[in-house]
Amino acid sequence: MENNRKQQVANSQIATQCGGELQFDVDVNTAMADAVEEVLEGSWDQDLAEALDSGGSDPELEMDMEEELGLGVDVEEGGGIVRVQELPVQQRAKLWKIALNVAGKGDSLSSWDGVLDLPEQILIHTRSQQLLDQLGGVAEEEGRDMVSDVESVVTFYCKSRNITFTPDLSWPHLLKPLLGLQLPRSDLYNCFYAVMNKYIPRDCVVKGRPFHLFRLLLQYHEPELCSFLDTKKITPDSYSIHWLGSLFSSHCLPEVTQAMWDFYLQQADPFLIFFLMLIILVNAKENILQQEGGCREDIIKLLEESPALLESEDIEDLFSLAQYYWSKTPLSLRKENQNLFGSSLVALKEEDMDLSQALCLPVSVPEILQANQLQPEGVRFFVVDCRPAEQYNAGHLSTAFHLDSDLMLHNPSEFSLSVKSLLEAQKQSLESGSIASGEHLCFMGSGREEEDMYMNMVLAHFLQKNKEYVSIAKGGFMALQQHLADINVEGQDNYVHWIVSTSGSHSSLNSADGDLLSSAGDKGVKSLVNKMTFALKSKSVIAKEKMISFIENTSTPVDRISNSLPWPEKGVLDRRHVSSSDRVGKPYRGVKPVFSIGDEEEYDTDEIDSSSMSDDDRKEVVNIQTWINKPDVKHHVPCNEVKETGHMFPSHLLITGTHMYCLREIASRKGLAYIQSRQALNSVVKITSKKKHPELITFKFGNSNTAGVEISAVERYLIPNAGDATKAIKQQIMKVLDALESS
Repeated sequence: MENNRKQQVANSQIATQCGGELQFDVDVNTAMADAVEEVLEGSWDQDLAEALDSGGSDPELEMDMEEELGLGVDVEEGGGIVRVQELPVQQRAKLWKIALNVAGKGDSLSSWDGVLDLPEQILIHTRSQQLLDQLGGVAEEEGRDMVSDVESVVTFYCKSRNITFTPDLSWPHLLKPLLGLQLPRSDLYNCFYAVMNKYIPRDCVVKGRPFHLFRLLLQYHEPELCSFLDTKKITPDSYSIHWLGSLFSSHCLPEVTQAMWDFYLQQADPFLIFFLMLIILVNAKENILQQEGGCREDIIKLLEESPALLESEDIEDLFSLAQYYWSKTPLSLRKENQNLFGSSLVALKEEDMDLSQALCLPVSVPEILQANQLQPEGVRFFVVDCRPAEQYNAGHLSTAFHLDSDLMLHNPSEFSLSVKSLLEAQKQSLESGSIASGEHLCFMGSGREEEDMYMNMVLAHFLQKNKEYVSIAKGGFMALQQHLADINVEGQDNYVHWIVSTSGSHSSLNSADGDLLSSAGDKGVKSLVNKMTFALKSKSVIAKEKMISFIENTSTPVDRISNSLPWPEKGVLDRRHVSSSDRVGKPYRGVKPVFSIGDEEEYDTDEIDSSSMSDDDRKEVVNIQTWINKPDVKHHVPCNEVKETGHMFPSHLLITGTHMYCLREIASRKGLAYIQSRQALNSVVKITSKKKHPELITFKFGNSNTAGVEISAVERYLIPNAGDATKAIKQQIMKVLDALESS
């Protein structure tokens, strides 16, 4: 490794980041596919504690190691790595078996007939012989035994897992360091199986998910290098597929690989391989960027051979740097990709995000909310809200900076000024120690693909400038709303802690926003919010007034339901709604009803939300008690309407023979309410609730035809005793549907 990288390791910041006690993963993920591969529950924790105590700088550690393994150890004070010097073969074998949780396991090959008869058997034998040739210096008889062992292990693994061996697989390379342990065939297979199961990611193939993930990691830390390789159309799988598939044993000398695995198995973290790969590229960055005029094939070969330059004394530096970069990476990289490793019973799911289409590293909303509550040394995010101004003003994360992505096309000069303001605000927030501060930029859109097109252009702008630590909030603002609803729906104050509004149409939120800022006593946040205002509303007074006017009048006026008008006659299914966008299609006669009551699914706000209309479009004022007493009202349900922003308003649901009305109380006029919505019961297609919060009920309205269900409106309510209320509503809906089918 280069001297400047070693100097980095000596840096005290890295030493601090890499501090802490050595941890071992005791999770058992080696469930065998065949019944013959019996998993024996051994006393692994106890054995490992005896072989290598995790007590860090405890003086007894050296005594335990000397007594148990018969060698000297060098424990780095306050560090996370134990340097094991001159580890004998037998002791390394014992330590690896314990770390892989195979110590004491039975012979999985005992019930196999040993027949080598796979269609690809010649290929397996050839690869086994090539492996022996690479080792060199092996006696003839010992060499025959090694080839037989390798061929038997690979053949049985293929048979037991029903896998076809192909030339691109790195399994023989993976067996190379294990052969150096001089293990009996049964232990060789168990160790091989454990490494494959725990440390080799699934989908480790050309264009596989692990390589898309690694590209995002490279882009996060080294955007310049990533951009260079993208320009050359060099994808990670083209140079690192054997790195990942063999844990570097394909390109490193056996003694280097064994030294590397000593550290790797101690850490027991399968995701560490991505950071080792990253450090290999970081170390070779200068040489790679000098290949501007080189051809693609030559650069790939240069990259692929990079690990071959490693020497045993480089390994400690390699892992120290890997741990440092790990500490500067969002935890979502691990949490959102756990199913890359482990038992095959936990396969990749269809709904997993397609990382090949990800513009940059996605970060989960829970991590964004939790990160800035951590100590300064953790990953902290400076959140950039890229939604249009009207959406931002209606509700946004209290610590988010607003960068209107529309400006990039419509007003480039204003966009440039806004970017400068953003970077200055980030700098000042870091200097002041604000709770909004963060070295890592996280861009948040609406969560709707069409609306986020401009935000993606903004992201591309920052990435083209080689800005490091750039990520995107997975699911956008929609995911933020859903997460807050999932964790807490007990009161509005809890929402205002996270979500605030700057719209003049929500005076109560303005007050709450002010209370939040003043009570927090955080000048950094207040300064940040002021910067948002000046940076993004500096066009002109006229433009600002037009924007506010647009925000407060987002819907065209519609016909009102007069308080003096009679209720619709029974059996007449009036399809008129408070909003023209809420209109429901023709009753679905002859089509099987799709109404159901179940657990909440992903809340899709792409579906039209009737609660998104402003109060100015619902100006008909009615007397609550008068409407409750109307003869056609069959059920009255006091509740709170839950807006898309997470805020709640005291309301009343009134169920008649054909419709469901929502009356929202007017705080300043006791006993009076707006008619918030009016939905035909035959348009209810689904009622869902949350498992954790059964009082939070979502109504989805729409129409059904042979092409499927078209959702026209979504309304959410917090209803005490929701079970009784939904039961009554369901009974009334079924009556309406029965009447339709019989007509």
